[in-house]
Order: sequence, then structure tokens, then C-alpha cells
Amino acid sequence: MPSYSLSRRAGEGGGEGLPRAATALALCAALILTGCVTPTTPPTPPVVSPTATAPATTATGEVIAKSDRLILYVPVPGESLRGIAGRLLGSEDRDWQIAQANGGSTKAEPGQPLIVPLKPLNPLGVHATSYQTVPILCYHRLGTTGGKMAVSPANFAAQMEWLVRNDYRVLRLAQLAGFLEGKEPLPPRSVVVTFDDGYESVYRHAFPVLRKLGLPATLFVYTDFVGAGDAVSWSQLAEMQASGLMDVQSHSKSHRNLIERSPGENDARYLRNLDQETAGPRDLIEQKLAGQQVRQYAYPYGDANEQVLEALTRQKYTLAVTVNPGGNAFFAQPLMLRRTMIFGDHDIEAFKARLQTSRPIGKTP
Repeated sequence: MPSYSLSRRAGEGGGEGLPRAATALALCAALILTGCVTPTTPPTPPVVSPTATAPATTATGEVIAKSDRLILYVPVPGESLRGIAGRLLGSEDRDWQIAQANGGSTKAEPGQPLIVPLKPLNPLGVHATSYQTVPILCYHRLGTTGGKMAVSPANFAAQMEWLVRNDYRVLRLAQLAGFLEGKEPLPPRSVVVTFDDGYESVYRHAFPVLRKLGLPATLFVYTDFVGAGDAVSWSQLAEMQASGLMDVQSHSKSHRNLIERSPGENDARYLRNLDQETAGPRDLIEQKLAGQQVRQYAYPYGDANEQVLEALTRQKYTLAVTVNPGGNAFFAQPLMLRRTMIFGDHDIEAFKARLQTSRPIGKTP
């Protein structure tokens, strides 16, 4: 068996204790001894002439051991964690799981064995002193007019670019479902971006930024507003939805406060109206936007009561958001998710302060 270097340069590999390669080989040996893993012959590192021009590599490393829970993999020059995750885990976006399993290292070092987890290592995001929370950001309109709710296009672009530069993972809201069920882990710095109401400025200013950076978002529209005044049109919604980046979801039919009753609205009429405010927009959005499934809801003014929750359950909604600030842990109520408002007077420091991605053990959300 060829030998593998167990050394690492200062600052590489991440974590304390044994270097990554030593840890991986020790784990491999333990699994082999317990009969939990199938060993394979490790590869011989390729010999490359120092004078040769390095071609674009399509070479792949080799699996040296495998169990139902993990793979021991030795990369070759030119491989990245994203490429390895794409081939072995089915999605390049799962590269963070490989990094996490190897002490936080974000590089695939040639010849250094990597642990590739096949099953979630920590689906709840609970650690010794803290637990993971996922912030959901809430925007309304973009522009220089519109009061406190309006975020300038420049500030919005700076906020999204800051997330990308600082290794935050912008997720689709729907991705929280598996996390809340305790089945799917999420990247440590996960964040969700949402917009309320359906202003045309989201199409004009936010959508180009999201498309440039490849970031997904959710747009909650109240359907009576679509196509009126300064709202988006159905054709603009269709364009954004077709990009694969924007999920169009329900923000009610009329934007009425769902916990307040109109004069003379008795119990029976109130319940019928709740169904109109929940089923109506869902059906219309799905009719207008082919392929869009509507299972997420944003409460107008962030308010809900037991009757509203029962209506959402009756209409098959699975996730719903308030405007109560903070992050969402694995034990969050799926139909009462926290959401943090981003206002026009928030500078980048105020924006960063609202990205609650973890909480100390012992403190309530």
C-alpha cells in the first residue's frame, strides 16, 4: 500500500487534534476492523513531469473504503469539494458537508484522504454549546422612495454580495422543511431571502442582482395587487419563476389582516373568507404560473390565530412566515416561522447584526 503524507501546513485542514489525513485513515482502519466498511485498493498518485503543461484535468480520485454511512476518498490534483460532492453525493451544493466532516477544510488536497458522509452527521444543527438557527430576511420594495420599507438598489446589491463573499448559503424557503423534520442538515451559515407584496421594483432591481449572483429567493404576492399600480405583472412573475431562482408564493388574496373581522362578519362568514384568502391565491398562482406549486404563505402584517392556522392546514400549506425577528431552529413551528425585516435605513453593520445563524444552548430564540 502506498504511503500518504500526514503532514499539513499551518492553518490547513481545520479543527484540533490529529491532522485530517490521520483522522481519516484512523477512522478507515476502525471501520475495516469492525467489518463495517469495504476496503478497496487506494490509487497510486500520478507522476507529473515538472516541465509539462498541466491540462484541464478530468481525472478523479478513488474510493478506498465505503460503508452505508461514509466514503473514504483520495482526491487527485485538480479536484474540488464541489466536484467530489457532485459525483459522490449527487449535488455540488453538498460540498459543505464534506468540509464539515473534515474539520472545516474547504480544499481537496491531492493524496490526502477525505471523509465523504453519505448520511447526515448532524441534521439538527446542535453542538456542544450552541444550536443552529436559520434567519429568513424580509424585504418589501426597492428604491429611494416608499418610506422605511424601501431599500435602495445599491444597498440590496451590497447586502447580497456581502453574503456571497462571506460564505453564507442562500437557500430556498422550501429547503427548511427537511431541517424542521429533523431529516436534512443545512449549511452552518444558511439564510433565506424573501420579498412581500409583489412590487414591480423587485423585478426591476432585485431580480437582476439575484440572477447575477445565482441566489434563490421567494416572492410572496397578494393576488389582488398583481398587475395594479406599481405591482409586478403576471408576465414578470412568469419570467422570474422560469429562471428557477424565484419561487412565487401566497401572501393572501387581498392583504387583509386575517385575525381582524370586518363589521358584521360572523363565524361562518369569517371562516369562508379565510378559505378565500388562502385557497384563492394558491389556485390562481398555480393557474397563471405553470409548474409553480404554492405551499408557502406569508401572513399579512405577520398575524395569525388558531382559525388562520387551521385554514392553512386545510389548504395544504406546509410553511408559513411571520414578521417576528430571529432565526429558526430545528424545533421551530413550520406555520409560524420567524422572519426578520430589512429596512431602508439599515447599513451593512445593521444588516450583519440581523443574520442570526446560531444561539447559545440555554437561551430561548
